[in-house]
Amino acid sequence: MDYEVKLDIFEGPLDLLLYLIKKNELDIYNIPIALITKQYLEYIDILKTLNLDLAGEYLILAATLVHIKSKLLLPETPEEGEEEADPRQELVQQLLEYQEFKNASQLLQAREVLERDVFIRGAAPAEPTPGDDDNQAWLEIGLFELVDAFRQVLGNLGQPELMEIDLDRTSLADRINEIMDQLRERQSLTFTELLNGQPERRLIIYTFMALLELVKQRMVLICQAGPFGVIRLFLAVEEDHG
Repeated sequence: MDYEVKLDIFEGPLDLLLYLIKKNELDIYNIPIALITKQYLEYIDILKTLNLDLAGEYLILAATLVHIKSKLLLPETPEEGEEEADPRQELVQQLLEYQEFKNASQLLQAREVLERDVFIRGAAPAEPTPGDDDNQAWLEIGLFELVDAFRQVLGNLGQPELMEIDLDRTSLADRINEIMDQLRERQSLTFTELLNGQPERRLIIYTFMALLELVKQRMVLICQAGPFGVIRLFLAVEEDHG
């Protein structure tokens, strides 16, 4: 597979760290470094498995987390009358500043969206349609929620060599066209329906990359009905059929 997605167009390493803190409902001022480091490295592995081109900043932060973890494991030897600085302090400050900057950026982006978008966009429905599994409003999700969903699917495959049965090599362009055709026909799809019960590793990875490309081009919205709820895809652009 010679196609790679440039991950830095989506979210960066601090976004991943904030996502893990939120997912685990942790106190940002008292981060359990051992847990966060373990989960962060697991995400790095899955991103590599999904053929994503990791920016160097991801690996730098990984090294930083490992370094902080090792310092916390060392016995404390503060000099008399002095309190040893928490090795997490600099990272926490960096996270707080980044979160503040990101919130401000999102606020400005929301104000400018009408001037920036030159195409007509459809919105995810405010209420679920009949037959949905959840009774909550659909909220657009980010990269790492999507990675979580693929991680669960890949985790259920078992041994990769046992799943490589279909030798038909679907191209990425073909997979993008298939997804768009399905959405045009049905308006929306759950993540499970999109995979159509096909446990073939290659198809799963192509599906992931196709979704990233469609999100990048603002052609598809990926939404979730509440935390860890059903993931559903919607067309983001109203197409002119005239």
